[in-house]
Parts: sequence; structure tokens; C-alpha cells
Amino acid sequence: MPGFEFFGAEERKEVNDVLETGILMRYGFDGPRKGIWKAKELETAIQDRFGVKYAQLTSSGTTALTTALVALGIGAGDEVIMPTFTFVASFESVIAAGAIPVLVDIDESLTMNPKAVEAAITRKTKCVMPVHMCGSMADLDALKAICDNHKLILLEDACQAIGATYKGKALGSIGHAGTFSFDFVKIITCGEGGVVLTNDKDIYTKCDAYTDHGHDHLGVDRGADLHPYLGYNYRISELHAAVGLGQIRKLDTFLDIQRKNKKVLKDALAKVEGVTFRVLPDADGDSASFLSFFLPDAEAAQAAADAMKAAGLPAFYWFNNNWHYIRKWDHFKNSHSLSALAPEIRERISEYATKQFPASDAIMSRCISTPIGLLWTEEETAEKATKLVEAVKSAFAVKA
Repeated sequence: MPGFEFFGAEERKEVNDVLETGILMRYGFDGPRKGIWKAKELETAIQDRFGVKYAQLTSSGTTALTTALVALGIGAGDEVIMPTFTFVASFESVIAAGAIPVLVDIDESLTMNPKAVEAAITRKTKCVMPVHMCGSMADLDALKAICDNHKLILLEDACQAIGATYKGKALGSIGHAGTFSFDFVKIITCGEGGVVLTNDKDIYTKCDAYTDHGHDHLGVDRGADLHPYLGYNYRISELHAAVGLGQIRKLDTFLDIQRKNKKVLKDALAKVEGVTFRVLPDADGDSASFLSFFLPDAEAAQAAADAMKAAGLPAFYWFNNNWHYIRKWDHFKNSHSLSALAPEIRERISEYATKQFPASDAIMSRCISTPIGLLWTEEETAEKATKLVEAVKSAFAVKA
């Protein structure tokens, strides 16, 4: 992880196809493009690979989430339940749709705790948005049951879990809609890009229009398209789609390598007393892009993360991370927005300036994640496993 490590001849070939026509936009210019439609081709490949009826590419994972929320009918006054551990784009997208983010505790799956979701439901709740963090999945059986029982929308933010599955189904294909991110550090990359996945034609049709200024795309003359809805420019370019087309054909190779390399590290670390691992609701479906583990307390976790970095190993100690955990989201908690937020959104967000999440803190303060590389040799993987064990053991020694 990520796919940019394997950028090569396949991606260059697809990009060169576009460069030879000079048509970089995904719509129109039918003659000059000479039959080259990389975005359409990638959408078809996504549908086939992930078992969904429809796929709408966007300019990013963030715009994919925003598009999905809007297409699902989520907007002003609606509450969207999401986890405290995610990327900031999750709440950005909710706010962009005009809705209210409602944050709830996670459990040791590093995804939202179904009991916390149930407790957070109000008459304004419209959507539950699990985020499949660090390559693995939320408890989708429990979350789907909650959504079915309360007649809520299930939207999967699978931006970090491309290729992961839950009981044989691709993450992102199980809810009413799902999203992937194809940015530069995701499991497969377009450089920049995202996609909305759905099996609902109406949702897809709305996504298709919304991402292109509301165009209905029903005619042969783009300039004569009708506009059934307001929309925005969330389009992907042909160049970015071309990169993704080269990448998606390698996805199974990426997953095989990640799973092999992760197993080496996990098997070695499992021998260290006091280390426990992230709960995986479906271990067979893990994309294995990260190895996430827990130490007994925050002091040991911080020491282990420091030791890992000193040994040249990447270590994400999320508890002190600006981007992924609510503890450091001061701009969110204090509503630091360049444009005025709707009064209800501002009022609800202000609650998080003082709201505490001790259950999430108890988990995240003990958690470390390390990414799994695609280019490691067997010797390098074994060496990293040894360094990882030594670093974690040194943290116990420091604490003692």
C-alpha cells in the first residue's frame, strides 16, 4: 500500500492513449477522441470488479461522498451518524451536503460501535455512515440491521478499503451506496479521483447529473442537455481515469502482496506478550493495507511509535494525528469555516468543543498502525518484522 508503488507501463499506456487524442475531458468531443473513453471504461471495470450495477466517477473521494449524500436525499436538518476515527473528508462531505454530522464512539474494530450508533439515533437521523478505516470493515450486519429497523440510509465510506470484502461482498457495495477514494495514497490510485457505487438506478442517475452541473446526458449534443437538478463540477478527467484503469487491473496482485507481507509482521508481533490486534469482523475480507495493534496503555503506545520511527518503520499513532481523530480536529470543533455555516450546523458542531469521547480515547490512545508495502522483498519483510518486534519490546522496557 499504496498503488502508486506499482505505477508502470500499464498506466503509461492508458495515459498515452488519452494524450494521443488530446481530449482530456470525459464528456463530448466525440470525433477527435477517436473512441477513447477512459472514464466510461473505468466505470465499467469498477462495476465488474466490485459487483455493482452502477459506478459514477468523481474528482475525489470527498466529492464522491458529497455526491452520494446528495443523491440519497440527505440535506438540511438531516443527521448523519459517523465515527470519531475517520479522515476529515467524512465530516466535510456531510457539511457540504448541508447536513449535520453526529459523531459516535468506535470499538476495537477501529470503526463505529453499533451500540453507540443505536444510542445516537433521533427523529432527525437519516443516514448511518460507517467508515471502513485502514483497509478493514465495520460490523455491517449489525449496522444494516439498525438501519433496516429504523428505516435509515446506510452509506459506506470505503475510501480506505478498496478491495476489502465482508462475507464475500465488496465493501462499498453493501449499503444503499458506497464510495472509494483514488487519491495518491490509496490502495489503487488515479492520482486524484473517487467513485460512487450503487445498485440503485435512481441514485446513479442523480450522481451522474450532480457531478456535471446537472446535465442529464441524454442527448448526443452536450450543449443541448437538460438540467433536471442543480449540480457542480465534480468530474474526473480522462487522464486521471486512465491511471485508474491501469491500476484496477493490478488490484488482486496488490491485495495478495499486502496479505502476505502483513501476515509476516503480524505473526512476529503476536509473540510479544501484551500486544493485541484490531478486531476484524471478517478477517478473510481484510485488504491488509495496514497492520493495526494495541498496547496496554497510552504511554507504551507512544513509546513504541517513537521506537518504530527511530528504526525507520512508519508508525501512525492516531491519538495525536491531526487528520484522522476528533481529538485534534480544532477547526471542526470551533467551526473555523471560510464561509458562514448554517446556524443549525454551527450550533450542533459547537457541542464538540467540549464533548468528550472517553471510550474512543481509551482505544485510540493505545493503537498504532503501520502500512504494508508492496515492494518489499522477503528479506526486507523479515527484517521489518524483526525491527517491529524490537521496537515494541523496547516500549515495554521503557515503561518498566
